[in-house]
Amino acid sequence: MSLGNLLIAAGLLLLLAGIAYKFGLLGWFGNLPGDIRFESGNTRFYFPVTTMILVSILLSLLLFIFKR
Repeated sequence: MSLGNLLIAAGLLLLLAGIAYKFGLLGWFGNLPGDIRFESGNTRFYFPVTTMILVSILLSLLLFIFKR
């Protein structure tokens, strides 16, 4: 697979994810148990631990599949 094809596939994946998010299909994304959220007054801290682990696993699986 060439770099051009990889960039096109990544762009299409991001486009589909953006459309799904716009229509509320990914409302759970970023609000999983294990994501750290702290709000107090004017201070907001958000660290999506579980979400990033899930994204990492999915990307690793996709790269493993495409590499074969």
